Amino acid sequence: MSAGREVVLLVDGYNMIGAWPELERLKERDFEEARDRLLDLLAEYQGYSGTRVYVIFDAHQVPGLGRTYKQQKLTVIYTKENETADECIERLVGELSGRGRHIYVATSDLVEQHVAFGKGALRISARELLIEIEQNRKFIGDALRRTPPVKRNPLDSLLDLDIRTKLERMRRGGIDSDDADKA
Repeated sequence: MSAGREVVLLVDGYNMIGAWPELERLKERDFEEARDRLLDLLAEYQGYSGTRVYVIFDAHQVPGLGRTYKQQKLTVIYTKENETADECIERLVGELSGRGRHIYVATSDLVEQHVAFGKGALRISARELLIEIEQNRKFIGDALRRTPPVKRNPLDSLLDLDIRTKLERMRRGGIDSDDADKA
């Protein structure tokens, strides 16, 4: 995305679920599992990229909803009773723009892309976001493979056996024979 200024990504959650093959398959079995998987992928993306991610789920047909909460540092929003995800995204673009931020809207809804662009946000399709997430996951995997394993206790290998034995006895609450002679 962009460097220097804060980057905010507004994601149309159900649009991603319908557009990403893995989530589409999961949705057929368990809709909630597909939603949770989307949040996991986006949380990992946010952690790696530093992008602040808002995930908006369309709940306008469910009476009484309209809540916002944090999950894995993501901001998850279920729209209000008479508000669509598109309307919520448009509102958020207006609220968040112009404060030294680059705002991206992730949706494959062409009308929503044009409206978001008209309000000053940049657009990214569901497919483009998926590609970016997959690339980030590859970078993370490569970095983990290049990182040498950390030795559990590097000091331990520098001490001779006699000192290590005495320290281990002390750690377990026993006293060393030298200390017993002094008592």
